[in-house]
Amino acid sequence: MGVHIAVAGKGGTGKTTVAGLMVRYLVGLGRGRVLAVDADANMNLNEVLGLDVHQTIGEIREGMGTSVPAGMTKDAFINYKTQECLIESDGYDLIVMGRPEGPGCYCYANTLCKKYVDEIADNYAFVVVDNEAGMEHLSRRTTHNMDLMFTVTDSSTRGIRAAKRIEQLVAEIKLDIGTTALIVNRLDGELEPPTKQEIDRLGLTLAGVVPSDPNVYTYDLEGKPTFQLPEDSPASVAVGSILKRYLSREDLAG
Repeated sequence: MGVHIAVAGKGGTGKTTVAGLMVRYLVGLGRGRVLAVDADANMNLNEVLGLDVHQTIGEIREGMGTSVPAGMTKDAFINYKTQECLIESDGYDLIVMGRPEGPGCYCYANTLCKKYVDEIADNYAFVVVDNEAGMEHLSRRTTHNMDLMFTVTDSSTRGIRAAKRIEQLVAEIKLDIGTTALIVNRLDGELEPPTKQEIDRLGLTLAGVVPSDPNVYTYDLEGKPTFQLPEDSPASVAVGSILKRYLSREDLAG
């Protein structure tokens, strides 16, 4: 059974960039294929990874009433169409939840995504789930059966408190998550004493910090996938160091 990692956090913290750099680091270990899951209705993990999305799980329901082939059950057809959503790349695969084309909630797409990931997860050495910003995905239990959950935040007091609320919700709804930890992203310089004090006061575990990286800014500005950042880029090095500390020797060696 592989290692399952969730990345959570409020919007605008660079959560998806961190998730993409985690995918790259894990692919580089050479332990086995990695499954990247974009569970955010506002999908953009594919842009971080540099992949085109031909179909999302959220689009499957559209037109289902007239498109099921004769001789095939609706459930079998949905399963077939879900498999078609898997995007294969070098060392990893990507599945994108997306959202329905029309109005309505994301519950159906969320349920299909969760079901399909559960079915195929054992085929991968690592699974990295980039969750929707905020906390709604937790109440829908998109994030469950995870070995690690990293909550990404900026260094503001509000950001730290938002991360704490995410951890509290995990405990309240009894999600099966082994270890939760905090990543402070886009940090200029050292953590300020008030930030450290707030982290300690709230009882959060600091996994590490990811420094502000001019390469990330340049890649985002030019529309280049941050998955292709140089290996010695500060953000790449920091994310790799965090994962190395949290993964066991067996996970790293295969």
